[in-house]
Amino acid sequence: MDRHVRPYDSAVTQSDDVVVTVIDHRNNNNDEVGAVSLRSARFHDLNRLIQSPPTLDNKVAGKWQNLLLAYKTLGVVFGGLVTSPLYVYPSMQLKSPTEENYLGIFSIIFWTLSLIGVVKYASIAVRADDQGEGGTFALYSLLCRNININILSSKHSCTKSSTAEKPSKLGKFFEASLVARRVLLFIAILGMCMLIGDGVLTPAISVLSAMDGIRAPFPSFSKTWVEVLSAVVLIVLFLLQKYGTSRVSFLFSPIMGAWTLTTPLVGIYSIIKHYPSIYKAISPHYIFSFFWRNGKEGWLLLSGTILCITGSEAMFADLGHFNKSSIQIAFLFTIYPSLVLTYAGQTAYLIRNPYDHQDGFYKFIPSPVYWPMFVIATLAAIVASQSLISATFSIIKQSVALDYFPRVKIVHTSSRQEGEVYSPEVNYILMVICVAVILIFGDGQDIGNAFGVVVTMVMLITTIMLTLVMIIIWRTPPVLVALYFVIFFVMEGVYVSSVFTKIPEGGWIPFAISVMLAFIMFGWFYGRQRKIEYELTHKIDVDSLKALLSDPGIQRVPGLCFFYTKIQDGLTPVLGHYMKNMKSLHNVTVFTTLRYLLVPKVPAHERIIVNKLGLKGVYGCVIQYGYADSLSLEGDDFVLQVTNSLQNHVRDSSDCAQSTTSLDEEIDDIKEAKLAGVVHVRGKTRFHIGKSCSWFDRTMLAFYEVLHSNCRSSLPAMGIPLPHCIEVGMHYEV
Repeated sequence: MDRHVRPYDSAVTQSDDVVVTVIDHRNNNNDEVGAVSLRSARFHDLNRLIQSPPTLDNKVAGKWQNLLLAYKTLGVVFGGLVTSPLYVYPSMQLKSPTEENYLGIFSIIFWTLSLIGVVKYASIAVRADDQGEGGTFALYSLLCRNININILSSKHSCTKSSTAEKPSKLGKFFEASLVARRVLLFIAILGMCMLIGDGVLTPAISVLSAMDGIRAPFPSFSKTWVEVLSAVVLIVLFLLQKYGTSRVSFLFSPIMGAWTLTTPLVGIYSIIKHYPSIYKAISPHYIFSFFWRNGKEGWLLLSGTILCITGSEAMFADLGHFNKSSIQIAFLFTIYPSLVLTYAGQTAYLIRNPYDHQDGFYKFIPSPVYWPMFVIATLAAIVASQSLISATFSIIKQSVALDYFPRVKIVHTSSRQEGEVYSPEVNYILMVICVAVILIFGDGQDIGNAFGVVVTMVMLITTIMLTLVMIIIWRTPPVLVALYFVIFFVMEGVYVSSVFTKIPEGGWIPFAISVMLAFIMFGWFYGRQRKIEYELTHKIDVDSLKALLSDPGIQRVPGLCFFYTKIQDGLTPVLGHYMKNMKSLHNVTVFTTLRYLLVPKVPAHERIIVNKLGLKGVYGCVIQYGYADSLSLEGDDFVLQVTNSLQNHVRDSSDCAQSTTSLDEEIDDIKEAKLAGVVHVRGKTRFHIGKSCSWFDRTMLAFYEVLHSNCRSSLPAMGIPLPHCIEVGMHYEV
């Protein structure tokens, strides 16, 4: 292919087979809108890097860019984590508020923040990104690219990179066991759904806890009014989401910067005034003595202390919005010290005022700065809500692109940062659920119990998936893997066992939502994979198309037809169904594929790629677009662009053997076909479930059909007039 029509020219030629593999997997899907060419963008960037290596000025600019991004993370990533002091102590049902118990609780909080926050997420998890994207589902996608763990046979749906190392013994086990692959997929999906549940509960508990501070100076202000006011604040926040993460983060980052600075200052004041020796509790000795004294009661209190690490998953899930360095800088140098000092100050106050733990945040604020801190706390709670909302948009976008989630509208709100996205449907659903949680379950302890279930499950699932990545992909030494797994699985397992006792007391809310979402995603993914398998098995190649056209009963009719297909190597089986029933094919037929690339904008000369398919009047066309490109073209403009590209391609590809007359005839045929009329054809496929199907297939495919009938169309709106569109229905028999 000539340079002017290649989507990318890569100097890394030995990786071209990897590019093809990834593109094939993303495009072998009849109904999917976009084709995510992750590797292509990376190799393109690498080629540019080889051609123009970074200078010293570029490195300095990169450092300042990381610092700027670190500042922006305060308003997006860390809101949920740094505002946790608002509700940790109020969520505990502490029956024996003694000095020793408070020291034990602070020791648990300190080591939870240090191990889970610093070691697990800031040091390990952020390194396990999938092409810049983070979150539980990114780990699953990363595993898919290195071993074949698809829930179907690898015969038709292999995602494994051709440059991947030989699978480990554990990798071979997953490749050989269909049950293990299904369990792993469901675990990954459940983790993602739990994070979505986190996006519901973080706004509810953060804003409600902050607003509750108004009742201290105004006791007549009822709890009902606090709930209503909190709901109003959240509605406004969700309505702001359409303006994008960048605008929101620049608005909120100064607020969170003020919160991150002022709360530890209050904490230092409280430590000096109430209990200067509070940091002796850093010794793990206080944890052991706490559990020795309290036994079961101490174990149950873990359902409250776990909330100190809420929002830490956003460090990993929001990688697509920022980058690893900016998140690490912000957490290690601002968030972590701020939290340690704030909790130390709270604990120091409570040691001297042991029965104030039900309002453990506002009571420890000195009265001269109460109202300024109340305003900052309220605004910071709004920021906290933003962190998990942004993370939810990221994982939904990632899942839709990888075809693990029913199609919803995804809007890119930035022309510079691919990960900044917004989904109107998801946004409003989150808003309704979040407001309902506040108005129905307004008790802070009930929401805290629900929150604990989400937090612990997401952490535990991430630990399991990270362990698999260490073994299968990173090939980490077994001793280090065992050390990591034992420490975090035991620690988080104990937390899970504690919060599960709270399921009857509100913990069932996110669990029910997450399990329901997990089954929706699993059903969608399974149906899509079965459809890919059918299409690849029954695809039509050029020779088959030639045989169909040789049938005297099939006529070439006047006009220009755009036939949409997602089969990368071949044509959709819908074509054969169409020709056998319509007994015709237009004089000029352009098999059109839409390809989504991870670049902001595709240059105009690379936007439309056309080629001949070896038959008269039959062409292939790939329309490439980036995340900042718009496909909302006027129908006539779209047709004009493609036909002009076809004519230019015919001229450019002509050889000496082709006469000028035949060349002109081919161009005239394209012009005449356009004048005769333009039609756009796409498939509308459904499953026909045969009697030989297993009960599992029968159930999952029937469920998929319900989802497929109620989700968005796979073809983006391109301004094409409806009278020019034709849908061809076809049943895929399984």
